[in-house]
Amino acid sequence: MRFKQVKNANVSISEMSVGTWAIGGQMWGEVNDQDSIAAIRTMIDQGVNLVDTAPIYADGHSEKVVGSALKDGYREKTLIATKFGVSYAADGSVINNNSYDNVLAECEQSLEHLGTDVIDIYIIHWPDPNTPIEETMKALNYLKEMGKIRFIGMSNFDKAGIQEAQKYGQIDFLQLPFSMVKEDDRALLEWCEGQGMGTMTYGSLGSGILTGTIRQKPDWSPDDVRLTFYDYYQDPKFSKIMKLLETMDEISDNYQKPLAQIALNWSTSKSFVTTGIVGVRNSQEAKENASTFDWQLAEEDIAILDEKLEKLAISDGKVMSAAERKTT
Repeated sequence: MRFKQVKNANVSISEMSVGTWAIGGQMWGEVNDQDSIAAIRTMIDQGVNLVDTAPIYADGHSEKVVGSALKDGYREKTLIATKFGVSYAADGSVINNNSYDNVLAECEQSLEHLGTDVIDIYIIHWPDPNTPIEETMKALNYLKEMGKIRFIGMSNFDKAGIQEAQKYGQIDFLQLPFSMVKEDDRALLEWCEGQGMGTMTYGSLGSGILTGTIRQKPDWSPDDVRLTFYDYYQDPKFSKIMKLLETMDEISDNYQKPLAQIALNWSTSKSFVTTGIVGVRNSQEAKENASTFDWQLAEEDIAILDEKLEKLAISDGKVMSAAERKTT
């Protein structure tokens, strides 16, 4: 495993971290809790030292699975990142609540779910237009003083929102989507690196499209999360990505490595990506994911991929509205 040092937090983070949206079971099909626990532990055994979760992932179930996985000495080897501030209304719409009282209440609930006394990285999940960031930061600073959280993170914020939060306290981590098929926030990630923040990037495999297992437009249910949250399986992006996979296939043949490992090597080769969040369902997937870091892409191959991406222009800068998104 490879690691990067985060300046503000003064901690070393593995370049891959465990993502747990899918293991909650919500919107991603049936999952087995015992397999999920084994997968998380296998990732940690392979050197991963950060697990990312959130209470909205299946109404707290993901956090509870993480808590179970980190028993028996695994908690001492691992940093926990969880989030707060979003929930689902009865009609399935997303509710934002980053108010002072809610931050404190959600923190207590997450501590209970996770079976821990402290959350290492506590992340504002999405902006809340109805709550001043000063109020949210006041709650987070209080939790730090109380020893219930160690570091403050933000997810899905723009630069202006981060700068406003910085007026009221130190921001240690930012979480944003980033991959070969989602480079829209590159400039913001680079800026965060300059600010000394750690960056946690989600969607590292483009909802699976960068694994190369899907080569024809899928006939999924219209409410499949891979269609509702991401737009990679719709044209014109889908056709562009298929051309990218052709270049990745050539590199895969040269290295005799799977496409997923090429995609992860590419993204984590960027200095502004501290860690790529990767979902995992079982121990075999965990071992395959972790073996990504047994080798590195040569600079010339990274350059080939960068040139291909520039020509294809897959990323379009689109930002999802609250009405469009579910949540991650």
